[in-house]
Amino acid sequence: MIDLRSDTVTKPTEKMLEAMFQAKVGDDVYKEDATINLLEERIADMFGMEQALFFPTGTMANQTAIKLHTQPGDQVICDKDAHIYHYEGGGASFNSGVSCKLVHGDKGMFASGQVIEAINPPDFYHSPLTALVEVENTANRGGGSCWDFEELKKIRAICDQNHLGFHLDGARLWNALIAKNESPKQYGQLFDTISVCLSKGLGCPVGSVLVGKKELMKNAMRIRKILGGGMRQVGYLGAAGLYALDNHVERLKEDHQRAKEIEMALNKLDMVKLVTPVETNIVIFELNQKEDEKTFLNHLQENKIVLSGMGNGKLRIVTHLDYTQEMHERFLEVLSKLSAY
Repeated sequence: MIDLRSDTVTKPTEKMLEAMFQAKVGDDVYKEDATINLLEERIADMFGMEQALFFPTGTMANQTAIKLHTQPGDQVICDKDAHIYHYEGGGASFNSGVSCKLVHGDKGMFASGQVIEAINPPDFYHSPLTALVEVENTANRGGGSCWDFEELKKIRAICDQNHLGFHLDGARLWNALIAKNESPKQYGQLFDTISVCLSKGLGCPVGSVLVGKKELMKNAMRIRKILGGGMRQVGYLGAAGLYALDNHVERLKEDHQRAKEIEMALNKLDMVKLVTPVETNIVIFELNQKEDEKTFLNHLQENKIVLSGMGNGKLRIVTHLDYTQEMHERFLEVLSKLSAY
């Protein structure tokens, strides 16, 4: 089976499993898990941030960040395609009592001028108080698109001028760093909080980390506990994260190259209406007709290939650690034969 639904479908490599089995563990609720402590310290240092905290999921990390930045009744500015709005179960409203002010950006990214327009006047008590700006890099529904760092700097300045928090959902930030040749410390200097995922491009079985300024992060563990995220001997998962940071970051270039080659193959098919320009490991595309979609998906399933439907006629392919060169060549071969349909 060639599974291209998501980069979350990967399984630990043998060497990652070896590192996990050898982990030194303790009770993390007491902050006595040496491996998790090491992982948190390492990622905090990578970003030049003061504190980091391990989470079982990226959603929990994002929800904790929102709670740290806001009070019930506040409003969060984010893109209309943001993960925190579409894919976190309404958690922003349920957990933090906040609403989202949706910005109509391009491929999941918006301009600094749109942020200015979205801020509610703080003295106008009829509207929610704007408290936080949230961005997602890479932007999932934008086809794995990468933010322009200069635009992010402009948004940071607006946040400072208006006393707003600035949070980065960096679930696939590792991909953006490789694609744009940027560094974690650049982002650490810009954002108040950043969540990074270990179980997508880096191939870990579980885990995300939230990093941030000490003043903000002092209540992060309490909120994680409230959300049910207290863990015990979690260092086995922390060891996977440490191994991935050493071995699975640079190889993301392979995922990006294969995604680019898939984009080129799709663009040769008459049944394909358009393909969102590929920057990282996500390929989003549309077919001309619904009838084409049925033919397309049936043909892939016959060849034991699966991918994701995103609704509104859009399909998604995600390359990842377990998608080998042999699988890639097979997939390209299958796509080439679709021109006959």
